[in-house]
Parts: sequence; structure tokens; C-alpha cells
Amino acid sequence: MAFTGTYEHTLDAKHRLTVPAKYRAALSGGLVLAAAPETAPEAPRSIAIWTPPAYEAYTANALSGLNPMSPRARDLKRFLFGYSHDTELDAAHRVMIPTKHIEFAGLGKEVIVLGSGECLEIFDRGRYDSYAAEQLTRIPDLAESLGDTT
Repeated sequence: MAFTGTYEHTLDAKHRLTVPAKYRAALSGGLVLAAAPETAPEAPRSIAIWTPPAYEAYTANALSGLNPMSPRARDLKRFLFGYSHDTELDAAHRVMIPTKHIEFAGLGKEVIVLGSGECLEIFDRGRYDSYAAEQLTRIPDLAESLGDTT
């Protein structure tokens, strides 16, 4: 299943997020909350919601071919696994976001839940809105930089 769409949500006082109805069945068997490693300095930090098999595949792919003893690989492993959290939806289809994840992504009460293909991402709404407006101006250049596929 591809996670798509943009949803405006709020976190309640206990840092719980109601998962969009469209994705509840896909996440009913459990999920992984993980800090998302941003590669562009202008991108706001986010927390990703993964299915466990998808997160396992993602981390395996990210770490494949790296010397497991290298400092960079060890740092990446610590980030990927230390900033991830296995959890489940509650009876009201909510997921509680741990404090360290709230702090990592700078999440306030108002958030954006964004479909990112293999996962959902949770952004602080104000930070994401500023980034998205600028990002839209770069899409033509990004698409052109990928080259002609014909």
C-alpha cells in the first residue's frame, strides 16, 4: 500500500495522533514510529509512521553494503534503531508520540500527516507549510534534473 495525501491533524494533551481513517487497517497489526533522517538542511524534521515490515526493509536497505564496524555505519544504526519505537493503535485509532520524538521533530499541537509512499510523515504544521511553499517552486528544476527518460 502506498501512503498518499496530506492531512491536517492536532495532537491531544497526551501527544496522541488520530491516524487517518484510510490507513487504519494497514497499521492495525502494529507500527513503527521513527525519526526521519533529513538530507536537506531546509527540510523540517519529521516522525515517520511505518508498518514493521516496511521499516525493516528500509533499514536493511539503508545499511546494506556498509562496513558494520565503521563509525558512520554505527552512528546510522544508532539513529535508525535508537529513534524508532514499536507501538500499536489504541481503540480510538490513535498513536501516542513519545516525548523524544516530539522534541526531535519540534512538533507542536498542530501537525501535518503527509503520505510519503512507503510511510506517513508527521510534521509541525507551521514548519511544514513554510517548507512546502518553497518546495513547490523547486519541483520543475527537480523534475528536469532527473533527466529525460524517453
